[in-house]
Amino acid sequence: MGDNEIKITVKFCGRPIPITLSPDSTVLRLKNLLLPLTNVLPRGQKLIFKGKVLANEETLGVAGVTNGVKLMLIGTQGVHQGDGPILKEAQSPITSRKTDRVRDMKMVPVGKTSSERWKATGVIAMAEHNLKAIPDEVWDCSPFIRVLDIRTNSIQCVPDQIDGLTGLKKLLLDANDLSNDSISWVQLAKLKHLTVLSISRNCFYSNDALMMMISLNSLPGILGHLTALQHLDVSNNKLTTLPTEIGLLSKLEVLKANNNRISFLPESIGNCTSLIEIDLSSNLLSELPVTLENLHYLKALHLDNNALKSLPTTLFSKCVQLSTLELHNTEITMDALRQLEGWDDFDKRRRAKHQKQLDFRVMGSTEFDEEVDEEEDPSFLETPGVD
Repeated sequence: MGDNEIKITVKFCGRPIPITLSPDSTVLRLKNLLLPLTNVLPRGQKLIFKGKVLANEETLGVAGVTNGVKLMLIGTQGVHQGDGPILKEAQSPITSRKTDRVRDMKMVPVGKTSSERWKATGVIAMAEHNLKAIPDEVWDCSPFIRVLDIRTNSIQCVPDQIDGLTGLKKLLLDANDLSNDSISWVQLAKLKHLTVLSISRNCFYSNDALMMMISLNSLPGILGHLTALQHLDVSNNKLTTLPTEIGLLSKLEVLKANNNRISFLPESIGNCTSLIEIDLSSNLLSELPVTLENLHYLKALHLDNNALKSLPTTLFSKCVQLSTLELHNTEITMDALRQLEGWDDFDKRRRAKHQKQLDFRVMGSTEFDEEVDEEEDPSFLETPGVD
């Protein structure tokens, strides 16, 4: 702690958060520091000291906040980013549900008939089989396999043998017990025909006395070697960023990286020019790279629950196929969107899409009482309403 700094404690949801900063810092500055620690956006934070709600513009010194004092933080419901407010450490609901299912299942043995079927169909479907490792019989069928589905197990390792699946097109690893070091990325990156890689929900607690959270919190640059990849799902992990080499995935059409801890998006994302859909909702993003304007085929962009205050100014004018934009629980207002170049054309595409969806619902329903009015019902819009 520097000579001109003070150390304070902010109490939020029953847990103390220590913060060190200058007494000349504004309350808004403190709220921005609390954002990644609480997932509550600054506009949803109320800092209380001695029974008084502190104003954004006043400095801590003027407010009487000195070294060692304690403040209370109250978060407004719904005004958050990421997975919601960070409360006391508790087992992930996703991990808990998966664990309950796996506990109730018995290990499914792999017989000769299974191996023969795998070779004949090229598909290995072993989701929810209570596996702790990829069965050896899988490697015996390596040349024949096109799809490997081992979701919702307790697999702790993707070994070097993975490179033997030379014809593999789809690899589904969701909801296992994988971490950064337990995946043989160097060998996996040799799968030149892989078009789908799904590795979401790999957060779990260790079985030792410490009960530490173990998660997938980074992706290696060698991921960029999977140049045939079209669909990448790394959602619901603890990633803090995406590798620069993601820009090498020129055939990538769908990127799902929602519900992570991503605070920075590399400019190289603009090189993924085949992207049609991007889901970055529920992260810690405060800005987006200008290079998003290069994604001329982009149709859907999901950015809910982030700390964003603005969009790239040319997003609407350059991404001429964009029709879905989700910005709920961000700092971006509808007025700000209307000032961006290309808004009118984007708004026409958005409304046309909603009308098409509405027409489809009418055709598929025997009863339809009343039409939804976009102007009166802001929940019908996928762009934010104005408070």
